[in-house]
Amino acid sequence: MSKTVLGPDGEPRCGWCANVAEFFPYHDNEWGYPVADDIRLFEKICLESFQSGLSWRTILAKRENFRRAFAGFDFNKVAQFNDADIKRLLADEGIVRHRGKIEAVINNARRAQELVADEGSLAVFFWRFEPAAESLAQPQVLTTTEESKAMAKALKNRGWKFVGPTTAFAFMQAMGLVNDHLHGCVYRDPVEKARREFLRPR
Repeated sequence: MSKTVLGPDGEPRCGWCANVAEFFPYHDNEWGYPVADDIRLFEKICLESFQSGLSWRTILAKRENFRRAFAGFDFNKVAQFNDADIKRLLADEGIVRHRGKIEAVINNARRAQELVADEGSLAVFFWRFEPAAESLAQPQVLTTTEESKAMAKALKNRGWKFVGPTTAFAFMQAMGLVNDHLHGCVYRDPVEKARREFLRPR
């Protein structure tokens, strides 16, 4: 069972914050708050894909480099990337230089354009997979859910790459589709309040 850890202010946080000091501001200001902005949603699902097989510490430390390298994760710009861009990215020491993942981001940007054309926004599509709160087990017990499996399957059917059920669930945790802050974490209630007040994309 996950336990809380005291933050710099003496208040309890989710235990994973103890891994590195940089996790505290990410946990406090971003993780779990609901997001409807398409660029942020696209960025996060790309970064979660890059994290596969690595630690979030590695990706978070390089996030600004990723943003610079991938045009701020504006998928309309990334969709225009070509072989020269792939060569540039493979030479960029500031990011994770994995050809398959780099090519997946470019592919997924093009698929994101198609999804927006079909659905109106990425947010409308992603928030369709929000689970009922009562269907979740205790926080930070699960690594996949039926909803994350369904999301990953739907994305795969649309041609997206490097987005499996575990990646999809990590994305859902971070973007507020679920509140996976521990009971006892000082940020669980603020996140739940933000989720209550959040206008779901339609």
